[in-house]
Amino acid sequence: MIELFKSSFSDHIISVEESDMPTIVIKKSSVLPVLTRLFKEFNVQFLTDLCGIHFPDQTPPVLGVVYHLHGLVANQRLRIKAFTPVSDPSFPSVTSLYSSANWMERETYDFFGIIFEGHPNLKRILNEDSMDYFPMRKEYPLEEASRTDKNDAMFGRESQS
Repeated sequence: MIELFKSSFSDHIISVEESDMPTIVIKKSSVLPVLTRLFKEFNVQFLTDLCGIHFPDQTPPVLGVVYHLHGLVANQRLRIKAFTPVSDPSFPSVTSLYSSANWMERETYDFFGIIFEGHPNLKRILNEDSMDYFPMRKEYPLEEASRTDKNDAMFGRESQS
């Protein structure tokens, strides 16, 4: 699968990893063309999962989307990743290919602030509409620094004080 992907999509690939499943990092601009071609020509027609990722400690771009795909005919799984700067958190919607992407893209928007251009109803799905931040981005401390009502040692951590 990796060799086929490399030969078919060489202009779109940033990197290739072999782990629990083949993982391909592609250019953000390649998301829709690559997924469309995988769907139509390679029968990769099941979107298992779509989620956001945020790696603020890595070299930019740090905000991304992961697509877990499954070709049921050949029983092949594939992970596609694409990244973007936090200053431009937009990706094309893949709801035209995978109807299951609808809620997954909404959830990713809700928690990571990634805007899916062309999505039919992109709005918060789990959090309050009044929230002005995206809670899964790693821009905030895990806990409020002023908390004094718990003992960090009880949670396997050294005390911050």
